[in-house]
Parts: sequence; C-alpha cells; structure tokens
Amino acid sequence: MAASLSRPILVATLVAGTLDILAATILSLIFGRGPAAMLRFVASGPFPAASEWGAAGAALGLAVHFAIMAVMVAIYVAAAGGIAALREKPLLWGTLYGLATYVVMNLVVVPLRFEGAFPPSPRGTITQLFCHIVLVGLPIALIASRHFRRPAGHSSET
Repeated sequence: MAASLSRPILVATLVAGTLDILAATILSLIFGRGPAAMLRFVASGPFPAASEWGAAGAALGLAVHFAIMAVMVAIYVAAAGGIAALREKPLLWGTLYGLATYVVMNLVVVPLRFEGAFPPSPRGTITQLFCHIVLVGLPIALIASRHFRRPAGHSSET
C-alpha cells in the first residue's frame, strides 16, 4: 500500500507546497523582506545559522518547506486511506485539516522555535488561515480524495 500512496503524496506535496511558497514569496515582496530572506528564515527553524548562509540558506529553506509539506501531506493521505469521511468530504476535511495545520505550525511549532517572535495580528492571522486552508488543506484533501476514488486496478504508474 505504501507504494500506491507515493503518487498522491508527491503530487499533493508539489501542488500545496508550490501554492504555499508562492503566497509566502508574494507576501515577502509586498512587505519588503524579499524571498531569499524569507526562505533563509524558514531554514533557520531547524538550522539556526542558515539565516547567514546566503543563497545556500535560501535553497535549504525551500527544501525545508517542501519537507514539512511532505510530512503534512503524508499524514493526511495515510489517514484518508483508512477513514472514508476524509475521502468522501474533501472540502469539509480539507478545511479542517488546513485549520489544524495552522494551529500546529503557528501556535505550537513556530512559538517553540522562535519564542516571542510572533505576536498575533489580525492581518497575519487571516493571511495564515487563508494560506493553510485554501492553499494547503484543500488541495491536499482534494488530491487524496481523487486518488482514492479511482477505480480499482487503475494506475498511471505502469
């Protein structure tokens, strides 16, 4: 079964990861920080010195972003394999999963790593909720649902 999940995990990671990083790039340009600085900041989560690594830090930030996204996707896709409701109501569960990823990332992971760095603002909260729900949760759920609704025996991995 693991091999059969590799395709939806890869596709959903690429789709949701690309949508999310494009939004972050646009926001970084709007707010004057710049994409490279934003990516180095992402890398500095697991690699604190990465904020000083120039282009290498930015490239590492992109890799970290997609690695985190792959974990988020794998959790949902694996759960959808065993929970019919996740497959049958992707709009509902994608919205809830996006909300869950927002809570985990913004209220648990980021504060643990960057203590006191993010006082919540209404604009920031709304932006993050939009990104996590519309650009992450919904695409992941829709791709997973589509994968599991394929007729048995149908595979494009031949």
